[in-house]
Amino acid sequence: MTTPQSGGARLRTPAHRVSRRARVWWAMRSAIGTLVVLAPQVVAAVVWPRVADVLLVTGIATFVVGVAHLLVVPRVRYARHRWEITDDAVHTLSGWLRLEWRIAPISRVQTVDTDRGPLQRAFGLSSVTVTTASSSGALTIDGLDAGDAVVLADRLTRATEHLGGDAT
Repeated sequence: MTTPQSGGARLRTPAHRVSRRARVWWAMRSAIGTLVVLAPQVVAAVVWPRVADVLLVTGIATFVVGVAHLLVVPRVRYARHRWEITDDAVHTLSGWLRLEWRIAPISRVQTVDTDRGPLQRAFGLSSVTVTTASSSGALTIDGLDAGDAVVLADRLTRATEHLGGDAT
């Protein structure tokens, strides 16, 4: 889908995919989340045997939903998550159930941040967050190769320095 936007930017699928390792990172986050929800159910079943039958049913449901999430979401996110930086704008596409296309003009960029949590570091990944003078909030590109994130942050920083002003 292509629609005209202000400043000549167009709503389109950005050119670059995130790192392939992002799929494993997202799967690990899903597995950890499932374990965090499942563990208290197991502990409660051991501590209160009278409700063990109910907790067995909720535990099985948690496990099934968690495994389905682990198998589906990382693949769908990888297939859809894209990013691109042009001379004029930052383009992102993210989401897995609800897709969100975002375009932020370079002239509106206020800050560029990189983030590497422990799990991201284990997979050599990083996130770049671009804060703009927009009520819609920052744009975040998750699942980038750590080296690519540094290059991207540097490129955006240099581009905004050349524009001058305060991006408001």
